[in-house]
Amino acid sequence: MQEKYINQVIAVAKAAGKAILEIYNADDFGIEIKADESPLTLADKAAHRIIVEGLKDTRLPVLSEEGKLIDFSKRQKWREFWMVDPVDGTKEFIKRNGEFTVNIALIRDNKPVFGVVYAPVLDKLYYGGEGLGAFMIEKDKITILETNKNTTNIVRIVASRSHLNQDTQDFIDQFETTEIISMGSSLKFMLVAEGKADIYPRFAPTMEWDTAAAHAILVGLGIEVIEPKTKLPLHYNKLNLLNPYFMTWAQ
Repeated sequence: MQEKYINQVIAVAKAAGKAILEIYNADDFGIEIKADESPLTLADKAAHRIIVEGLKDTRLPVLSEEGKLIDFSKRQKWREFWMVDPVDGTKEFIKRNGEFTVNIALIRDNKPVFGVVYAPVLDKLYYGGEGLGAFMIEKDKITILETNKNTTNIVRIVASRSHLNQDTQDFIDQFETTEIISMGSSLKFMLVAEGKADIYPRFAPTMEWDTAAAHAILVGLGIEVIEPKTKLPLHYNKLNLLNPYFMTWAQ
């Protein structure tokens, strides 16, 4: 069923990306500081409006950081809905390093089944999901993503510039030879999807909308995002929308 949404969601993500770029290239981002001390910009708000409007005719509810106050008693009844992060990597946006994305995921029965991740500055769009495979569109060229087995003894590990804590360092230290790759936002997952990295461990807080779209794309490649302790895939639309620590790696 998710096939019918592909073109629509790609168009919505690109429209949101266009609005984001207009603000990205302006002098004033309209930065506000939220209660959790993370930043919010005019781009977050503009992209959110475009995405909600663009998905309205699907008649599915939308859950995002902008709408996270929807009561659990209501949303726990949702079998199918959109999980959205209008600007994933707002700090990267503010730094103007281009490593931020628009994330749109279709969640069905608490699992991500389809996702689009769009990096407007890089003009790279990834999409895929359960039974669909995974694809990248760059400069209007479509590439089919495939898992590539690393045949060297160097383990390529994705580690966030902002969140390299002791748990992450301890994980890295268990490997004899490593290459650390840094990237912002959900593009960290896409390094694994493109075969440019082997493992992405995350031992720092994330929210469900940070991971859902990228998770769906990895599922299209037969790759899961799991909680290390339980070895179970991340679960969505929980009472608490905070993710547990997780890990994903190329199979």
